Amino acid sequence: MAEKTKIILNAFVRKCFDAYLLKAIIRDSGAHLSRKGRSRNWMLIADAKQISHIVEKVENAQQPSWLWFSTLLRQQRQSLTQQELLALVKRNPSISTNQLIALTDCTLAQAREVLDEAEWMDE
Repeated sequence: MAEKTKIILNAFVRKCFDAYLLKAIIRDSGAHLSRKGRSRNWMLIADAKQISHIVEKVENAQQPSWLWFSTLLRQQRQSLTQQELLALVKRNPSISTNQLIALTDCTLAQAREVLDEAEWMDE
C-alpha cells in the first residue's frame, strides 16, 4: 500500500481563484481534502501517484492562482527510493527516461541508473 502524505494548506480557498474546480481535480485523483474544523486551513491526504496526478492537472490548467499549490505539492512530494523506481520500471518496461523523470521527479542520473539496472535484470 502506498504511503499517504499529509499536507497542510493554509488559507486554501482564499488563495485560489475557482477553488471549486481545484477541489474537483483533487477529488478526481482519489486524494482526500478536508477542512480543519472551522478554520481557513485545509488538509490534503494523498500518496505519491495522486500528488503527481494533481500536479499534472493543475499545471495543465494554467490557472495563475493555483501555481502556489502545485509548487507546494512538488516540495512536499516524497522522493522515491531506488527499489520503488525499479518496481515502477518493471511494471512499465517501455517507459522512457523523460517519462520516468516526469512521473517521479527523480534526477536524470537516477532514471538512467534504474533503467540500466532493469535492463540487466532482464538478461
